[in-house]
Amino acid sequence: MDTNASRFVIRRSTSGFTVGAHLFGILSLILLLVWLLHYRGGLDFDSDISERIFNVHPFMMFFGLIFIAGEGMMAYNTIAADKPVQKFIHMLLFLIAICMGIVGINAVLKYHNKDNIEDFYSLHSWVGIATFSLFILQWLVGFLLFMFPKGSPGTRARALPWHVCVGRTLLYMAICAALTGLMERATFLKDQYYGNQARTINFTGLSILLFGIFVDLSLVFARYV
Repeated sequence: MDTNASRFVIRRSTSGFTVGAHLFGILSLILLLVWLLHYRGGLDFDSDISERIFNVHPFMMFFGLIFIAGEGMMAYNTIAADKPVQKFIHMLLFLIAICMGIVGINAVLKYHNKDNIEDFYSLHSWVGIATFSLFILQWLVGFLLFMFPKGSPGTRARALPWHVCVGRTLLYMAICAALTGLMERATFLKDQYYGNQARTINFTGLSILLFGIFVDLSLVFARYV
């Protein structure tokens, strides 16, 4: 009886953290779009205005490597389906995240080329490219081990804790890249970084961080359900 009661409490906690993660993820997306559309002039990969080209970068990187990746990590808790279906959706969401990351990196490189800015010179870019490279490697290893051709049951059992641990680490690395990116962009704005725009950037960063924390807590508590 005590065990059942404990499981019920943990299940409720997991559901609460998962709902919180969804809410903070949606809030982050809304705040990011407010900043990019209202304060920074919109998004357009093919625009003649370099600022609009750049704006594709933070949107794609957040929406792909943080929001969709976080949702993919929680897929086992949020999708009521058999394990093979959950696994497929998990891998598909991460593949979509990688594709969006490719577009986002191309956008910032195009912006740098247009404005004659050096590539990969900042801490943000170093953390970001390392995260994205490891993200692709994590997906490839996961696909080979757990989807096709699949490792042996023993190999999969030994690899699973590492797969989960690396995934959680990469989420925090992506968040670190996002927060350093926001601050880097704020330094470019100089005298424009004040008032409502500054508060929008700050609240966006806090929402992204809280999204990651709630995703992580959801995953941790789900282990005990």
